[in-house]
Amino acid sequence: MAHIAENLGTSRVQSPFGGFFLRLSEAFVRRRVYNRTYAELNALSTRELDDLGISRSMISRLAYEAAFEN
Repeated sequence: MAHIAENLGTSRVQSPFGGFFLRLSEAFVRRRVYNRTYAELNALSTRELDDLGISRSMISRLAYEAAFEN
C-alpha cells in the first residue's frame, strides 16, 4: 500500500481537475485494497482464521483498516 501511495503522490496533474482526479484515483485504489483484503480473509477457513487470531466478524474491520487507515 505504501508503494501505491507514493506513486499517486508524485503524479501531480497541473489542471483545474487534477486534484479531483487524484482523489478519485486514490479512492479507487483504496477500495480495491479493501475488496482484495476482504476476499482473501473471507476465503480462509474458520480454522485458518482461528490460527491467525481472527474471527469472521473482524474481517470487515480489518479490511477497512488495511485500506483506509494509514
